[in-house]
Amino acid sequence: MITPQHCFRKIIHVDMDAFYAAVEQRDHPELRGKPVIVGGQPNSRGVVATCSYEARAFGVRSAMPSSQAMRLCPEAIFVPPRFEVYREISGEIRDIFLDVTDMVEGISLDEAYLDVTMSSACQGSATLMAREIKQRIRNSTGLTASAGVSYNKFLAKIASDRNKPDGLCCILPRAASEILRGMPVGRFHGIGPATERKLSALGVETGADLERLSLETLSQHFGKAGEYYYRIVRGQDDRPVNPNRARKSYGAETTFETDLADSQVMLEHLIALTERVLGKMTARQECGYTLTLKVKYADFEQVTRSRTLGFPFLRTADVVPHLMDLLRRTEAGERKVRLLGVSFSSLLALSVRTRGQLDLFDTLC
Repeated sequence: MITPQHCFRKIIHVDMDAFYAAVEQRDHPELRGKPVIVGGQPNSRGVVATCSYEARAFGVRSAMPSSQAMRLCPEAIFVPPRFEVYREISGEIRDIFLDVTDMVEGISLDEAYLDVTMSSACQGSATLMAREIKQRIRNSTGLTASAGVSYNKFLAKIASDRNKPDGLCCILPRAASEILRGMPVGRFHGIGPATERKLSALGVETGADLERLSLETLSQHFGKAGEYYYRIVRGQDDRPVNPNRARKSYGAETTFETDLADSQVMLEHLIALTERVLGKMTARQECGYTLTLKVKYADFEQVTRSRTLGFPFLRTADVVPHLMDLLRRTEAGERKVRLLGVSFSSLLALSVRTRGQLDLFDTLC
């Protein structure tokens, strides 16, 4: 039974669609629409890290031996992973999450849970937040993500899997029981192939079958995991979203509908972004000593330029000269630009002295 005490949280699960393969198809247009496998070569003992949806249609799956993947899909194109690139893009996506909530639990480079219960973004609507996150990821990276919204981590994960790729699904408390009862138990997060076979031997094929088993029976056959199965089929999951990294930067960026060619127009956008970020940092009583400019050209090539000072950046007027100089150190203007971003790192809490300095600046200006 799903009870009211289990339904007060708002959780989003975001899962990038075929992440590594999608990055390779984005960066290498000749791979688009083709079965791409990122991982070890088929003549090695390597395995599939991930694969495109075109390869999945042949039955190829993550963690499968590359040799087996080749047999299933002889036309597959095997690409070695570029984890440095994936980590950079993952960090970019994480910054988008942190604009919505500080409660972000990264599971891997391509997957995260967000607790948005206390977030005021999008008028507090978790579904609207998920939609905005998906759009910002697409605008910033050219990649798609699927998102699930519900009142706990288990159901948010189930929701994100329902409409892949590029999906968005919300599971409300009143619908959770019906959805879970109709699902094959093999699709329950936390039930792997071995457990699925063991459940099948007990006559359990669907959530409805699982719900009929008592806690005592499940504990007898599965030990401590039995209680987990008993609870999740009833839509109960009290696991918190645990932020696993302290915030290291504040930033904002914008993707333009039409690529920019005028560096003066670019600077105007950067100034507006700076005002937004500094306002957020001041509200949270933090300041940063390192300024970073991000420029993404029309062909998706991205560069960053940074500067660290011996004192914090406090006012937009103090940042502008550095922005101008950093922008000149890129090819912006010579090459068209699709995205601009500004961030501040090397964070410290605003001290009483620094806050007083900031108040004085505001008074004088």
